Amino acid sequence: MARGFVTILIERCKGCGFCVEFCPTKVLAMSSAFNSKGYHPPHVVAPEKCSGCDLCGMFCPDFAIFGWKLRNGKAVGGGRES
Repeated sequence: MARGFVTILIERCKGCGFCVEFCPTKVLAMSSAFNSKGYHPPHVVAPEKCSGCDLCGMFCPDFAIFGWKLRNGKAVGGGRES
């Protein structure tokens, strides 16, 4: 069972791939589809592996992706401890 999940803002993404490269659990991959700007955004390939660490969000220069921790079935703050 996943301990977190990822939110991707497809239209904000410029396809740099930092999120895919730095994901420690290899949850993400670059999509073959294009967004409206012509970039290949990431997509989730292994949701069950997500820890919600938010490294994807920390490395994203465009604030297009966010990792969330799950606690008692509820999302908690972008992977960061509150």
